[in-house]
Amino acid sequence: MSDNLAFSSFTGLADALSSGAVSPVRLVETMLDRIGRHDGRLHAYAHVAAEGALAAARRAEAEIRSGGWRGPLHGVPLAVKDVFYTEDMPTRFGSPVHADFEAPHESTATARLRAAGAILLGKLTLTEGVYADHHPSVVPPVNPFGAAHWTGTSSSGSGVAVTAGLAYGTLGTDTGGSIRLPSSCCGLVGIKPTWGRVSRHGVFPLAESLDHVGPMARSVADAAALLSAIAGADPADPTSAPVPVPDYAAAAREARVAGLTIGIDWRYLRSRADDAVLASIEAVLDTLARLGATIVEVSFPDPDAILRGWAVQCAVEAALAHRATYPSRRAEYGPRLSALLDRGAAFSAADLAEALQDRREFNGRVATVFAGIDLLLVPGLPVAGPSLAHMASLGEDPEAILAIGPFTAPFDVCGYPTITLPCGASGEGIPIGCQLVARPFAEDVLCGAGAAYQRVTDWHERRPAL
Repeated sequence: MSDNLAFSSFTGLADALSSGAVSPVRLVETMLDRIGRHDGRLHAYAHVAAEGALAAARRAEAEIRSGGWRGPLHGVPLAVKDVFYTEDMPTRFGSPVHADFEAPHESTATARLRAAGAILLGKLTLTEGVYADHHPSVVPPVNPFGAAHWTGTSSSGSGVAVTAGLAYGTLGTDTGGSIRLPSSCCGLVGIKPTWGRVSRHGVFPLAESLDHVGPMARSVADAAALLSAIAGADPADPTSAPVPVPDYAAAAREARVAGLTIGIDWRYLRSRADDAVLASIEAVLDTLARLGATIVEVSFPDPDAILRGWAVQCAVEAALAHRATYPSRRAEYGPRLSALLDRGAAFSAADLAEALQDRREFNGRVATVFAGIDLLLVPGLPVAGPSLAHMASLGEDPEAILAIGPFTAPFDVCGYPTITLPCGASGEGIPIGCQLVARPFAEDVLCGAGAAYQRVTDWHERRPAL
């Protein structure tokens, strides 16, 4: 019974929690039991805060019993990527360089989760410095659907924890695909909001102008509830947008795709995606058309120039973020992150100016495409269920980002919101994900369309055999 409870939608448990039929203490104990049984093999957690989570669960239970239920996150055990500042547990960013770091304050995103009544079970494993590889001292998380297959990065532990039922949901960050790649590989819903939709205050950066914060969950309804809790302007982050926050949960309940115009660029997809991915996209398109969407063909701008520019901007901005510890503590860094920071220091002003010019032109072309559509459909990954061996064969940056990120990094560059949805499985049973992309600040449209798709499909209900 506890395993069934662990895989429940937390928004589906809201009535039981608010009435007292299910207690927060029981939910936390269920999660801690599963972490104890499975995480020794999966390595999703960088830190488990068992005592703090149980104490928070007892407080939440008392509040709910006294009539102080705060909403669908109240009493729900979550975990967050170890890139968010937390005052009551370690924050190490996947790197021994920060082993003794003490967060000077709570991140805005985690503070908002706590204010909504959520309980934080701990911090989740990530790649070093939120980049491409785990530090050599860190055991990488294992994909529960197949140990020989990629989890996606950099929110690797986030993807593994939620799909394995070791947390009800999580927060990740996304600079080139780090919410969407793990969501695709692990069969989750991931929302990369519009840049500026969610505060980045108290979040260690990879590249400030590309970084996004967003939720990962097992259903659109749960992801929408998480986004509702964290979205909105923040005086502590001047780049957060002072734009009203719609009711994402209501949009998910409405579950509407009828009347929307959805664009598809088959040339773009067929030049980069394998046959299994293309077949899954065709099936998604058929489903959306049956639900009442109008499908039109569009011409998406070629992303190669901005993918190369992404590699320049990411390196330069990362070098800036690490200047307090790199190169002075170079020996403590892993090889992949060191190489990135060295490239960032070596690029010229002209290199960066060219990347920024390409970015501005690309963003203008994307806006033109969206003048005639509500949503764009693209894959999450060009490869169905990539193996670890395949990932190792891609080489170093910028070749790797060209190979693995042609459907993710462009939307970090332009900052448009996307939702990743499970939509198929590879021949080895590894999940395949698709993305719907919307205009800036139209996350409610994404939640409605994603929920409509999930009402008539069951890919999001697949569970790994642990």
